[in-house]
Amino acid sequence: MSDCADAILRRLSTSDIPAAVGLSEQAGWNQTREDWRMMIDLAPEGCLAIEIDGELAATTTLLCYGRRLAWIGMVLTKLSYRGLGFARRLLMQALSQADQMKIETVKLDATDQGRPLYEKMGFRCEQAVERWSRPGFGDASSCRLTADMPPSEHWRVADDRAFGADRSELLEKLVRRSQPSLFSAGSYLLTRPGRQTQYLGPSVCDVPGTARALVERALHTAGARDWSWDLLPANTSAVAIAQDLAFTPTRYLQRMVRGKDLRGTEETIYAIAGFELG
Repeated sequence: MSDCADAILRRLSTSDIPAAVGLSEQAGWNQTREDWRMMIDLAPEGCLAIEIDGELAATTTLLCYGRRLAWIGMVLTKLSYRGLGFARRLLMQALSQADQMKIETVKLDATDQGRPLYEKMGFRCEQAVERWSRPGFGDASSCRLTADMPPSEHWRVADDRAFGADRSELLEKLVRRSQPSLFSAGSYLLTRPGRQTQYLGPSVCDVPGTARALVERALHTAGARDWSWDLLPANTSAVAIAQDLAFTPTRYLQRMVRGKDLRGTEETIYAIAGFELG
């Protein structure tokens, strides 16, 4: 293994996607090539990498939602390069970018392993985040649903209010990838394929009944595939729906914040967009 002095900090590029997928696979994460490509498209300046002798050794991403909020994600280091401080170096660069852009709030969803590092860098705990999972049932081939078209822009307004910042550019990309996109007035649910499971989220709904109806419709689109659903357990209605629909908690993370406190109407968030997206 090369000395740490040989490490080059640079931007992540589309040519790095196969190696980046390898890093997320090594960690057991669910991201696909399309997820990595979307991140680079959304935040070309904020997708950072460390390279050693032409090999991708570590990554970190910084996705900005205007000046109000930025999100740290994809903090990954190849097993053979762990313990060399690459995650810290990339995080410092990402936070320096956020500070230069005068971003008011930076958030991330932290594993227990990463939490001590984030605390040293000025992050504090905000709330719990959980992944709930469910095995697929039956054959979905006879009950495929086509994507609904948004009836109006009300769902985008509802998302802005729920999330606390404008993430319309992300939502536009997710809608194009969603299988299907489901809308009901000011409520919505998007889904997308993952490497291991079908991913349920993001979702913002006005009432629990609407949320449950959209989730039940989504489950019919991929009955034979396993599902992952990342939610905020403080939304007890989301937890109740997940339990009723045979989901069980499988991962526990902590949402952390640096800078100003920023909270939306989180009681209407029934699924987040992803640990790396918020």
